[in-house]
Amino acid sequence: MKIEYFKEYSHNLGKDMEFKVFGHAGKPCIFFPTQNGRFFDYEDRGLIYTIRDYIEDGRIQVFCVDSVDIDSWSSNKPARWALETHEAYYRYIIEELVPRIYDINTYGNGGGVASGVMVYGCSMGAFHAMNFFLRRPDVFDAILAISGIYHSSFFIKNYADDLTFLNSAVDQLKHMSPDHHYIDLYKKSRIIVCVGGGAYEEEFISEAKQLEAEMKKLGIDAFFDYWGFDYTHDWPSWHLETLKLLDYILD
Repeated sequence: MKIEYFKEYSHNLGKDMEFKVFGHAGKPCIFFPTQNGRFFDYEDRGLIYTIRDYIEDGRIQVFCVDSVDIDSWSSNKPARWALETHEAYYRYIIEELVPRIYDINTYGNGGGVASGVMVYGCSMGAFHAMNFFLRRPDVFDAILAISGIYHSSFFIKNYADDLTFLNSAVDQLKHMSPDHHYIDLYKKSRIIVCVGGGAYEEEFISEAKQLEAEMKKLGIDAFFDYWGFDYTHDWPSWHLETLKLLDYILD
């Protein structure tokens, strides 16, 4: 498996950001880490090696990125300050990382340009993946979200403004007009949302069902996959769920 490490300065965040690339070609996919996570977590937890066949076969090229959760969603700073820190991260992903992804992926694919970027995440990584997908379906055309929260109020309580709304998937969909131009882009995308039925998944099941209801109202064709009681909110379940569902989303 081809593995590359990058450490590059982000003008939006004002600091170096690290990311790691797994694979030589295939569908480019951003892996967002779990809460307060780092770019090396999916590798350290073994998930990269669980899906190594997809990577080595050139079906997917994985870009594991850093988060800034500890300075934003997990911060004890004033809510607006925390949200503006996240928005700087949003701009980093869109304006700085995505162009780098296209550069790296195009080179690996022999000059062929990918139609779009896929996003993936477990737990809070799913929160990020869904928000980025909904905000920029012109950039992201596929998503696999596992055991996610889809309301920003879960992380920042007793506060609401334009930025909490922009990063709250259920609220965005609930207030989206059926003729919004993003709807057609969502309908052309591949959307898979998965959650287990076991320990610590109760709230995440509720979140998935709310998201499913809002997507159905808008006619968005998404696959919501509810697993059994023996699949918990933890890494062993995420390994199995990811391994099975990648076949559907990369087909």
